[in-house]
Amino acid sequence: MASKIYHDAKGALDGLLFDGMTIMAGGFGLCGIPENLIREIEASGVKNLTVISNNAGVDGFGLGVLLNSKQVKKMISSYVGENKEFERQYLSGELELEFNPQGTLAERCRAGGAGIPAFYTKTGVGTLVAEGKETRVFNGETYVMETGLVADLSVVKAYKGDTQGNLIYNKTARNFNPMMAMAGKVTVAEVEE
Repeated sequence: MASKIYHDAKGALDGLLFDGMTIMAGGFGLCGIPENLIREIEASGVKNLTVISNNAGVDGFGLGVLLNSKQVKKMISSYVGENKEFERQYLSGELELEFNPQGTLAERCRAGGAGIPAFYTKTGVGTLVAEGKETRVFNGETYVMETGLVADLSVVKAYKGDTQGNLIYNKTARNFNPMMAMAGKVTVAEVEE
C-alpha cells in the first residue's frame, strides 16, 4: 500500500485538483488554516472553484490569495469582513456568495460528513437567508430546511496526524477543521507533526 504521508503540499494535492471543483477549507479567520495547501492550490492554476469556508482570509493571505488570482467563482461562507478583494469582487458581480449563519454553516458541513442530506433550523427564518428555501412548522414553530454540504476536496490544518488519518488539533485551531475533514470526498490534512 502506498504511503499517505507527503512531505510537501504539491505532492499531497497531486492529481486531486480540477477546474470547477468544490473545496472546503478549514480554519476560522487566520487560525487553523491550511496555508501551505492553499498556496499550492493557487500555484496549480485550477479555476472556477466553489470554496466552502467560514471566511475568505484577508487580502494576500489564506483564501485571499485564491481571490486575488481570481480562481474562486463562488464562496459559501458565514463571515465576509476583513477582505477588500472579496468585497470588491462580490459587489461588482464577479463572485457569487451563498451566505450562511455561522452555526448553520458548521452544521451543514457536519451533516454532509455524517451523510445527512438536509436538516431544519430556526436560524434565518424570516430573513434573506431563508429566501427560496423550504420551511416547515414543528410544534407551532417555523423552521427552514438547509442541505448538508460535501466537497470534492477538504483541506484542513491539524497539530498532529498519524498514518491512519487520525488528527489532533491545537486548542482553538480545531474550529471548523474536524467537520470539514469529514465532509470531503478526499481530505488532505496539513499537519505540524
